[in-house]
Amino acid sequence: MLQTTIHSTVRCTGTGLHSGKQVGLTLRPATEDTGILFSVRNGSGSVFLTPAPELVVSTGLATTLGNGSESVSTVEHLMAAVRGMGIDNILIDVDGRELPIMDGSAAPFVYLLKQAGLRTLNKPRKALAVKKPLLFEQDGKYIKASPYDGLYVDYTIEFAHPVIGRQNLSLDITPERFAGEVAKARTFGFLKEVEYLHANGLALGGTLDNAVVLDDYAVLNSEGLRYEDEFVRHKLLDFIGDIAVLNRPLLGRFEIFASGHELNNKFMRHLQTNAADFLEDVTGTLPAKQPVDQKKPDRVGGLEPVAVPV
Repeated sequence: MLQTTIHSTVRCTGTGLHSGKQVGLTLRPATEDTGILFSVRNGSGSVFLTPAPELVVSTGLATTLGNGSESVSTVEHLMAAVRGMGIDNILIDVDGRELPIMDGSAAPFVYLLKQAGLRTLNKPRKALAVKKPLLFEQDGKYIKASPYDGLYVDYTIEFAHPVIGRQNLSLDITPERFAGEVAKARTFGFLKEVEYLHANGLALGGTLDNAVVLDDYAVLNSEGLRYEDEFVRHKLLDFIGDIAVLNRPLLGRFEIFASGHELNNKFMRHLQTNAADFLEDVTGTLPAKQPVDQKKPDRVGGLEPVAVPV
């Protein structure tokens, strides 16, 4: 299995979720072993950011990468599209300090990547694989990781809202399934939260055109939902984007309950810090692995995130 990049350069513009201003985005082919590389343009030139768990500087509203001198926000939907579509190497030029929110899903980015086309490179694919089971928990929310030949995500959410309630989705992620069953799911929020954010000068680009908004009883978007379980599908999408910060594909089976950007990043930081214990390098052909026993993980208490072998 060889590394990939896109075939051609593609561009788009859109509204930034945070600023409400127009921002530009250019996706360019990249050479072997580049990984996902952001080039953030400012008044004095460009700053390069290679995603890493420790470079996630904010998880409020969206995932933000930063290195102390420059940052770029709302990266998770594009990163999910890149990983979900099986692209190893790409250069992402950003005009502004955030990516366009587009329609609140990864579907516009999948469209752009399909327009760019896929090109195979000459070096074997490099990935990281979970090599033994791990449970990571905080306040009853958890991520359980175990060995698997590929990327399998079993995601459960639970909201005290009549439209959402408890939803579960399990998918073996392939480019076809990501594009067809995950990418179109939009981000969502509650009207009271949106009103508060706008009143405080936050999420100025957030509208019914780029998010599913709910009041206390119903969905406010006139077109309704794209899927009956669009909410859990979007959370699954976010998780794929958040684990892409390792800058190499991550293989494993992940069972998740009620996680979000913050816990996702704490989990990824723990994996990176303890890589020798829980991760192994995989090059070229992926090793055949059997899924582990699918029982629910034992709960581990504590106010701080807890990671223990299962």
